[in-house]
Amino acid sequence: MTKKLTLKRKGKEPEPTNEVAASSEASDNEEEEDLLQAVKDPGEDSTDDEGIDQEYQSDSNDEVEFESDEEGNYLGRKQAGGSSAEDDEESDDEEEEEEEDDDDDSEEEENEDTPSTSKPIPADDKPSSSSSAANKSTTNELPKRDPSKPEYQDSDTSDEEDIRNTVGNIPMHWYDEYKHIGYDWDAKKIVKPQQGDRIDEFLRKIEDPDFWRSVKDPLTGQEVRLTDEDIALIKRITKGRISNEEHDEYAPWIEWFTSEVEKMPIKNVPDHKRSFLPSVSEKKRVSRMVHALKMGWMKTTEEVEREKQAKRGPKFYMLWETDTSREHMRRIHDPVSAPKRDLPGHAESYNPPPEYLFDAKETKEWLKLKDEPHKRKLHFMPQKFKSLREVPAYSRYLRERFLRCLDLYLCPRAKRVKLNIDAEYLIPKLPSPRDLQPFPTVESLVYRGHTDLVRSVSVEPKGEYLVSGSDDKTVKIWEIATGRCIRTIETDEVVRCVAWCPNPKLSIIAVATGNRLLLVNPKVGDKVLVKKTDDLLAEAPKQDVIESERIKVAVQWSTAEADEQEKGVRVVITHFKPIRQVTWHGRGDYLATVMPEGANRSALIHQLSKRRSQIPFSKSKGLIQCVLFHPVKPCFFVATQHNIRIYDLVKQELVKKLLTNSKWISGMSIHPKGDNLLVSTYDKKMLWFDLDLSTKPYQTMRLHRNAVRSVAFHLRYPLFASGSDDQAVIVSHGMVYNDLLQNPLIVPLKKLQTHEKRDEFGVLDVTWHPVQPWVFSTGADCTIRLYT
Repeated sequence: MTKKLTLKRKGKEPEPTNEVAASSEASDNEEEEDLLQAVKDPGEDSTDDEGIDQEYQSDSNDEVEFESDEEGNYLGRKQAGGSSAEDDEESDDEEEEEEEDDDDDSEEEENEDTPSTSKPIPADDKPSSSSSAANKSTTNELPKRDPSKPEYQDSDTSDEEDIRNTVGNIPMHWYDEYKHIGYDWDAKKIVKPQQGDRIDEFLRKIEDPDFWRSVKDPLTGQEVRLTDEDIALIKRITKGRISNEEHDEYAPWIEWFTSEVEKMPIKNVPDHKRSFLPSVSEKKRVSRMVHALKMGWMKTTEEVEREKQAKRGPKFYMLWETDTSREHMRRIHDPVSAPKRDLPGHAESYNPPPEYLFDAKETKEWLKLKDEPHKRKLHFMPQKFKSLREVPAYSRYLRERFLRCLDLYLCPRAKRVKLNIDAEYLIPKLPSPRDLQPFPTVESLVYRGHTDLVRSVSVEPKGEYLVSGSDDKTVKIWEIATGRCIRTIETDEVVRCVAWCPNPKLSIIAVATGNRLLLVNPKVGDKVLVKKTDDLLAEAPKQDVIESERIKVAVQWSTAEADEQEKGVRVVITHFKPIRQVTWHGRGDYLATVMPEGANRSALIHQLSKRRSQIPFSKSKGLIQCVLFHPVKPCFFVATQHNIRIYDLVKQELVKKLLTNSKWISGMSIHPKGDNLLVSTYDKKMLWFDLDLSTKPYQTMRLHRNAVRSVAFHLRYPLFASGSDDQAVIVSHGMVYNDLLQNPLIVPLKKLQTHEKRDEFGVLDVTWHPVQPWVFSTGADCTIRLYT
């Protein structure tokens, strides 16, 4: 039996009728007594305020009553007989109608459940369990579906299986301890049906012949009786058959979608006028196709067909024994017809289309290949004239006609056996550059600070600092890792060459500026090393040997003046002609200088420890360009314009003469093992000499498009680099094997082209880092660049 509690709101209270007031007072008294008993129970929590009358402040002045069960759970809203009409006067019209309908329904249900609300049912007169179960089953009976309407007419989708219980897909055993099993769409509790014991269920099973048709609904707890259609459907599903009885499994196949491709218009709107005009994308596409036709990358359909016909061969037959009888009479056996020139194309027209005319870039490239006309895509530059009358006479007509007649006259016109040799057999198989790492691939740092072209660069033996000499009459010392300029030393003339002493126990830089060779202490690195270098260069040793007049006139040693001492200059070696190059011996005690204008005294060798110089040659055999010390043997390399001579300094005799077959030698570098020599020339070539093999180049490399200025070997890695006036630094792999029977492996790896061109000059000098596979390059753009 449910108990009715009244929650009163403060405000104006309507005056109830006598009967309703009496019944409400009686029910209130009973409820208060029961609630007080529940509160007095020591087993219950005394702090729970369910079931106690509470007053709530509200803006409305009406009285609202609710229904609840013994546990205080909400069951519904109680409507008084005459109070609902007064309460509904303040609400909208639609809400009034809905609430009146709800009141009527609730009143009817209450009348069915209880005989009257005014008289409570005593405990002795309670109905039996069977009657209560019957009442509950009638109240909770499921609404029957109208067979004339579609099954899912009122719902959104046929997939909504259950619209009675709204708790969702949750474990239903959560409601085992409650009297209800969920909530319906009106937020009312779905009360569980009366549960009988096993005996009652067995008796029902015996007495009820249709007991096997009943199924318990787990969402509502009700028993659902299955129809014949439901049973037939279940049987079909359990047998693995199609659930629809009317479905024919063996019906003829209907091809819903045809396999034929049909062209269907997307829209039937007539085309706009602008659709008949060529679009920008079509214009670009046509221009690309015209360019491909012009370059010969694309061929027309006629050309493709013509090639196919030519491959198939002529389809004619000889009627007579031979058709070369006249040639036999002329004693010409199996003649070869003179080749015919191709017909002129659009580019050779006097009024060519605009796509065939050169733009500024194409014109510049065409003029750049003046010395190599065979690399041009066209042997002429297309020109446009308004009429044929304005076309001038061809300037090279007579010469080309003469050459054509000469070719026809001198052509033997005889069949020759031609060998078909693939290029793969002629070109050696080289390894992939990926297998030859590490080598520099990207530009990492740019050292900026010089205001004129940088001619020379050198690296400290430990690899921490860098020195550079420029035409702006300055020598700058840089920190390699950060690119910071540590010190700037100003000179009186242009700095032609700088070289850091390879001895790691000394800190000396040789600077060639004008006629003077400066020995500078840069004052960087270890302070003990700097002090040791100053002590070494402070005092001149005693001269035991008297120098000849020829040497005294050519070179004088002197200590730097006070103002130069502050800059770091310690010793000044004055020459009688401008110095072009300076190079150190591997031990760091000897250094050599080159004066191209010095005639017989062009090359000088200086000894630092004894402060004396010597002239190795009494007579020079050519204009000396550069000199080099052998890293292991006491040999001296001297490069003139065309050849390289190797001298033995101990025996003082010529060992070998290398023939370069070049116009002008620009520089050279020797392999750390001393068996191979790399030479750069101004005629775009690099020559690799195997000193144990021959006096002629082992390999000639034409990797650059302009004069090669400098080459350099790495001290540790099998790498060498070259710098050219085409602003490119080319890094190559040069592996020298210990096995004398195996040739060196030379593979070009990477072309680094980041320098800018200034006055036809590009890269002037290259040098390697002593430890890392990094290469430094100097250029005419006043920068030094580091590639890693």
